[in-house]
Amino acid sequence: MSIASTPRTVAELVGRQWNDHRVGLRDRSRALSHHRMAAGAAARAALLVDLIPRGAEPHVGVLLDNTPEFPLWLGAAALSGAAVAGINPTRRGPELARDITHTDCRVLITERTHLPLLDGLDLPGVRVLVTDTEAYGELLADYDGAAPGESRLGPVGPGSRLLLYFTSGSTGAPKAAICSQGRLVAAGHSLATHFAVRDDDVHYICMPLFHGNAVIADWAPALVAGASVALVPRFSASGFLPDVRHFGATYFTYVGRAVQYLLATPERPDDREHSLRLGFGTEAGAVDAARFRERFGVPLVEGYGSSEGGAAIQRTPGTPDGAIGRAAPGDDLAVVDPDTGEERATALLSADGRLLNGAEAIGELVNRGPNPFEGYWRHPEADAARRRGGWYWTGDLFFRDADGYLHFAGRADDRLRVDSENVAAAVIENILARWPVVAAAAVYAVPDPVAGDQVMAALALRPGEDFDAPGFSRFLAAQPDVGTKMAPRFLRVLGDLPVTATNKIHRAGLRRAGFLCGGEVWWRPVGEEGYRPLTPEDVEALRREYAERGREDLLDR
Repeated sequence: MSIASTPRTVAELVGRQWNDHRVGLRDRSRALSHHRMAAGAAARAALLVDLIPRGAEPHVGVLLDNTPEFPLWLGAAALSGAAVAGINPTRRGPELARDITHTDCRVLITERTHLPLLDGLDLPGVRVLVTDTEAYGELLADYDGAAPGESRLGPVGPGSRLLLYFTSGSTGAPKAAICSQGRLVAAGHSLATHFAVRDDDVHYICMPLFHGNAVIADWAPALVAGASVALVPRFSASGFLPDVRHFGATYFTYVGRAVQYLLATPERPDDREHSLRLGFGTEAGAVDAARFRERFGVPLVEGYGSSEGGAAIQRTPGTPDGAIGRAAPGDDLAVVDPDTGEERATALLSADGRLLNGAEAIGELVNRGPNPFEGYWRHPEADAARRRGGWYWTGDLFFRDADGYLHFAGRADDRLRVDSENVAAAVIENILARWPVVAAAAVYAVPDPVAGDQVMAALALRPGEDFDAPGFSRFLAAQPDVGTKMAPRFLRVLGDLPVTATNKIHRAGLRRAGFLCGGEVWWRPVGEEGYRPLTPEDVEALRREYAERGREDLLDR
């Protein structure tokens, strides 16, 4: 199937599957042809047209694990001119109800395992369909024989709204970013072309489909290229390689800590015996990407494209290790001071690529040119914040080297203010990841007793390792790019880092717990060189210090 002749809508891509009897989707229990996927989407589109009340927003919520029903309903929404709101099953109670009602869903697709989440929720006017029930099968049977293009709620074009997917902000309720059919096709075409996706590729989807990564970076390029997809209900580090071998997977995407979890599995002599040729994602970090390639023989391509579509960076031949790439064609990207808008200094890097002037070089990435950001659903304040001053503000920290390559430095929300100096959490995390005993690291702010923040780090150690305080101090002292404000004041040692449903570090929870979290916590008191355990007596002394300065309430936020 030719990538060059890509249609302009997802509806056309789904319709193109008609009469293609090659395998289009597999999970552990079944295989569906491309034709059956198109037929199934058409049947669901016809059902949806009958279910959506006249005058209502054509939105359907999907509260599912990664089952075949999820892509079937994505296809149904595209064919009918509806939009899918991906509902996060880790949300609970009023927050879950808010996600469903905020996106004006009149139909909710779920499965029996998630029904308890809906108990007691106030969901007025929402029709709930449970996919793994006899009643659901009987309902769909009335629409057997439907064909793509026969059932529509309205005109379908490139500008038709298709996705409402929630961004995982660190504060406030999640915002539902809008993605049209045209933007999803453009993203899928770009990735399929860049990675030379073929129709015999198998895209392994282990990241949750309610999140933009799996749909935009995994499902969409497969749809564009006519490749097949392999679904698993959710990510499993121990099940990753068995799944890849079972499905013959060639491509996968990742976000957050997924790569670290894979590296933490026991090494085996057959780790390189598989069909994978590429992994694409974010937040693996240069150190772990190199470890992954060495162990599994698979290159990881770190990409960047804001969930909202407002800025994109392309990795091109010659991109140095640790860099993401340069601005995509048509984007005018700059790294600026988030307060003044002035461009930051060019990054100075050591011979081995370590940042030497982070305080001057790190800033927020903005797009000063035209961009395809389509806004948030019913959130004009957030729209305005993204578009202030005529620029698109990504909310992400970067630095740019002398050759124009952009390097990710974390979320703007993860910026720390230490002794009146801005410090990026991701830069410190990359340094801590070099310590051989560390499996994963998270850096976050805890309040300083006087003003601003102190640096705290949570470390997950490799199996069989214990925290060696003198060894950690020696390691830090040997790193040439550890600035004077970067050394953690507090260290929390955990078996595993807490993560969200999309495998991103649950920083909000870590920040809330602070150094009063209990368990194994080490600290470096002011004026001391090394780390020692934080004792109950230390905690009481620290509480008194904060109370004397009127900041004790910050410890219990």
